[in-house]
Amino acid sequence: MTLREKVGQLNQRMYGWNAYRRTPDGGLELTDALYAETDRFEGLGALYGLQRADAWSGVEHGEGPGAEDGAALAELVQRHVVERSRLGIPALFVEEVPHGLMALDGTVLPVNLAVGATWDPALYERAAAHAAAELRARGGHVALVSALDIARDPRWGRTEECFGEDPYLAARLTEAVVRGMQGEPGTGAPGEHFAADKAAVVLKHFAGQGATVGGRNSAESELGLRELHEIHLPAARAGIRAGAAAVMAAYNQVDGLPCAGNRALLTELLRERWGFEGLVMADGLAVDRLARITGDKVSAGALALDAGVDLSLWDEGFTRLEEAVERGLVAEEAVDAAVARVLRLKFRLGLFDRRQGDPTSPPTGGRDLSTALARAAVTLLRNDDVLPVPDSVSRIAVLGPQSATAAHQLGDYTAPQPPGTGTGVLDALRTLAPPGVDIRHTLGCALTGDDLSGIPAAVAAAAASDLAVLVLGGSSARTPDTEFDANGAARTGVSHMTCGEGADLSGLGLGRAQYALLDAVIATGTPTAVVLVQGRPHVVPDTAGALLTAWYPGPWGGEAIAEVLLGLREPLGRLPLSVPRSAAQLPVHYNHKDIEYGGYVDESAEPRYSFGHGLSYTSFAYGPPRLSGLAVEADITNTGRRHGRSVAQLYLRRLRTPVWPRTLELCGFQAVELAPGETRTVTFPLGADEEAAVPPGTVVEFRVAESARAALAAVPTQSFTAPDETPL
Repeated sequence: MTLREKVGQLNQRMYGWNAYRRTPDGGLELTDALYAETDRFEGLGALYGLQRADAWSGVEHGEGPGAEDGAALAELVQRHVVERSRLGIPALFVEEVPHGLMALDGTVLPVNLAVGATWDPALYERAAAHAAAELRARGGHVALVSALDIARDPRWGRTEECFGEDPYLAARLTEAVVRGMQGEPGTGAPGEHFAADKAAVVLKHFAGQGATVGGRNSAESELGLRELHEIHLPAARAGIRAGAAAVMAAYNQVDGLPCAGNRALLTELLRERWGFEGLVMADGLAVDRLARITGDKVSAGALALDAGVDLSLWDEGFTRLEEAVERGLVAEEAVDAAVARVLRLKFRLGLFDRRQGDPTSPPTGGRDLSTALARAAVTLLRNDDVLPVPDSVSRIAVLGPQSATAAHQLGDYTAPQPPGTGTGVLDALRTLAPPGVDIRHTLGCALTGDDLSGIPAAVAAAAASDLAVLVLGGSSARTPDTEFDANGAARTGVSHMTCGEGADLSGLGLGRAQYALLDAVIATGTPTAVVLVQGRPHVVPDTAGALLTAWYPGPWGGEAIAEVLLGLREPLGRLPLSVPRSAAQLPVHYNHKDIEYGGYVDESAEPRYSFGHGLSYTSFAYGPPRLSGLAVEADITNTGRRHGRSVAQLYLRRLRTPVWPRTLELCGFQAVELAPGETRTVTFPLGADEEAAVPPGTVVEFRVAESARAALAAVPTQSFTAPDETPL
């Protein structure tokens, strides 16, 4: 290959939606922009977002490819790329799969924070497999998947893209997405082909992006190495062990260097210490940002390549690597190594063997999987015998800005949905409530702003009802009038979005009118259940009789919420992160260092609801845990009157250790379903997970409980002294 051809393989400069256009007869044709891009390097390394549809790309229904013609468009583009390449090298088609394939007609899943609330890696693995099959059926090859960010400051707009605050929970779910999309560990080994319905996963973002200062997107991360390794790297380590094909370097800095130019992170740690042989992709325009420290974009591209980046995204720096080599800024051997990794992935995907690379048949069952995840995510935080809805209730007032819409249940990075897609809480209650129940409705207020004019009608409806269901929350929905930064993030201050990339908050409050509506409805004296549809925890006073959160549960989340409200299903979710009392407490997470934390004069230092918390419509009793060989056991009894599911959580507490310990560390969890009066023993094998190890002589104990707060009060096992480097 010539140097020019090699550099072309490392570029992902073009936006895929600029590669085609609709013809007057409704067909799709290639554009001059695609011709120019392939001419530039006599081929194309990778093409981002050929199927992408959203407000930033401007692709709506009728403009972009759908399920019926997405594969044909991919074939049209690929044929051109191969014909234009002197060596017949096909392109990688890279697509966003943040919570389902971000394309017209793609199945939308609940956001990652909702997935974290399920505590169910097996269910998520099945959903991830479906998303990969949809991608491959449309001719795509590579899935960009948020998985590695840990939510340490919920003011960050991208909190919804995190699995939660805990590295162990995030690691188990990261393994699940890799297994689901790529196949079981071993099938992703270098040299092995992916199955025709499996996609290569790019795990993002590597590393520490969830720790940005002040919860501000792309800000610096002030992380010591121990915090980085203990909190922000375990999910990446688990995903790589599971066979992840690629990782994406994050925007933030680690020890003063942006991740895309951080050789200590991308080469010394990732490749040399961890043995990672896959691809490293830069985040959008991240390479060009390095010019702030190198002086120009040519040297920025050289720095990123030398640091360990193989594939760019939208930047100019990598397009000028030929010049960088000629100027002696980077060796051609570094180009060769990166090209080899790109080509190896193309071989593994079967792109040089068209029988392997051809699109597969589209999968079915996406709605069922999305709904199943939503059901498992609904979390009951508070309940003073208001729920499930009693049989005596004959009139229900369904109120609030989130009550009658499915559009704001979807989360950020979601393709436009066909009209009528999804089910909101109101429609679901009308469908599922027993015959004869009168359901009345009014919004009361909007999600944002302070317009109170709709509150009197809401008060009247609540006062005339036996129960008020008040559905509040936020929105990450992008609209055509949303303005965007160069990398596609929503521009702060010019959008109605209250969450999502670019929508960071200084506090954790809802819109002011929502609090006024809540106070007015509570003042009627009508029993009230508050439902939160949100992408981050918001601060809501404990004035209602019941409080649930469903996060962003996806298009059919209203159905899942209504089923729980009516008692048709048990609330299954558990909190994947701590819910603060106010933003003034931050940071608030359960696994802080074990020191004598004092409270505030004006407020408790404890979260309102702790990590792992979630109520059921029954009750459970946890017996004391015991060590049994290389396992911890505990008996759990359903002490209530209904069948239920509890998530038993195993926590490690280090009593004597070479470094200052954390208060608790999650190191295992199991869901157990029990009939009334039934007792079952749960067993947690020790040494099953490779990320964690305790040094010789470390003294530890274990606690089994239904939340982190309960674990602090629980009876522990007898202490255990590690005789050698012991995985836990």
